Amino acid sequence: MRKNITKLLAGIACLCAFGVATPSFADAPAKTEAATTTAVAAPAVTPVPDAAPAAAAPAPAPAAAAPAAAPVANKGDTSFMMISTLLVILMTIPGLALFYGGLVRSKNMLSVLMQVFMVFALVIVLWCIYGYSIAFTEKTAFFGGFDRLFLNGIWDPAKGTFAAAATFSKGVVIPEFVFVAFQGTFAAITCALIVGAFAERAKFAAVLAFVVLWFTFAYLPAAHMVWFWTGPDLITNAATSASEALKAGWIWQKGALDFAGGTVVHINAAVAGLVGAIMIGKRVGYGRESMAPHSLTMTMIGASLLWVGWFGFNAGSSLEAGDVAALAFVNTLLATAAATLSWVFGEWISKGKPSMLGGASGAVAGLVAITPAAGFVGPMGGLVIGLLAGIVCLWGVNGLKRLIGADDSLDVFGVHGVGGILGALLTGVFAAPQLGGQGIFDYVTNKMSADPYSIGHQVWVQAQAVGTTILWSAVVSVVAYKLVDIVIGLRVPEEEEREGLDITSHGEQAYHG
Repeated sequence: MRKNITKLLAGIACLCAFGVATPSFADAPAKTEAATTTAVAAPAVTPVPDAAPAAAAPAPAPAAAAPAAAPVANKGDTSFMMISTLLVILMTIPGLALFYGGLVRSKNMLSVLMQVFMVFALVIVLWCIYGYSIAFTEKTAFFGGFDRLFLNGIWDPAKGTFAAAATFSKGVVIPEFVFVAFQGTFAAITCALIVGAFAERAKFAAVLAFVVLWFTFAYLPAAHMVWFWTGPDLITNAATSASEALKAGWIWQKGALDFAGGTVVHINAAVAGLVGAIMIGKRVGYGRESMAPHSLTMTMIGASLLWVGWFGFNAGSSLEAGDVAALAFVNTLLATAAATLSWVFGEWISKGKPSMLGGASGAVAGLVAITPAAGFVGPMGGLVIGLLAGIVCLWGVNGLKRLIGADDSLDVFGVHGVGGILGALLTGVFAAPQLGGQGIFDYVTNKMSADPYSIGHQVWVQAQAVGTTILWSAVVSVVAYKLVDIVIGLRVPEEEEREGLDITSHGEQAYHG
């Protein structure tokens, strides 16, 4: 009976997803072959040599002039994006799985590995069926349409051609299938991050059912609001700039900067995790029994894989193998190292001893905080963000956690929530050209904007993006957890929790003897 109910809930969730905005294939928006979709707030990019703003009064074209050829994807950019996609997969499986697995007790090691592994697989399937279409096609400022449902329209068998996705340079594209895969890995790791908050006590079926609902109604709208726009190639003057901006996601229209997912990934997942930790309740024996990590060796390996994979996460978000990718790469290296140092030294001063857990946690805090800023800030801005992230997130997993009083098992909110908020706000500060940042790119003139950069205004815009993400994720999470609790139940019985989820939920053990 319980299995039937679980299948029914998953089916209902998928049906709800298909009806989000009641669009149809007939009214799907037309797109150019050159620029169908794109993602991530536009960083400063090196314009392609032939790209230039439209002249004020162009001469009439000859009557017999041939149409301009559609841009062709560069094999170097395509290879770079495929490698970046593989690196993000590495971050999740095995990176995140081992990082989380080492932090729980040995009796729950496999349950965490299984949850991360299965969530990754589930979300990739949902992404290709309907998620990509809702996140990255044109419809409303909050949801996309269904013209890419089942990845429809990317391959044209009649013409024998593949569609391309825009980058952040005019006339430069990548294969849309590569963009689909890259963004799919972002969706998958975001959902997998959540499970750390309620590790060691949630029903496996409940985790999967919640992920279906939350992915559909929290992640996809957030990705669309923050990252969707129609690309740079349609912007030729002030009028087209304004008209194309109105087609973009709601938070994009406000001008928020989120290079690789401070809001969409980290804050979004952290809020969902915190809500789950509160609604599911504390682990049996929490605060009275030892719940120390069973294998910091595994956690260190996981953190190292996260750090390596994050170069694909951040540098790949430039969508091109160019200068901005290099900037994001060096910022990811520097900020993470700085956060590791500040966390460990802060812990050393406050607790008397530096710990391996502190080093691994500091690295993740730095990775989280630099994510929204990676392609916008200069290296010294990245250094400051990293140093602050280590100290602030150390407080997040100690002082703030005690203030909240929730059993966030693996400190998802303390690291990803606090670090994501800090990084998103500081992006508005250190993106300023006067502080070594990239400023704002003007696609009308196809160069950096000549308008003065206002730090105060940009921080306010960043704060609006943060607030919107927190509110949206919290509301969806409460409703989703409640629905799952009513139909399936969120938590395993106490005796199963005491015995361990490896045996009671999966019938196997991580270790023998």
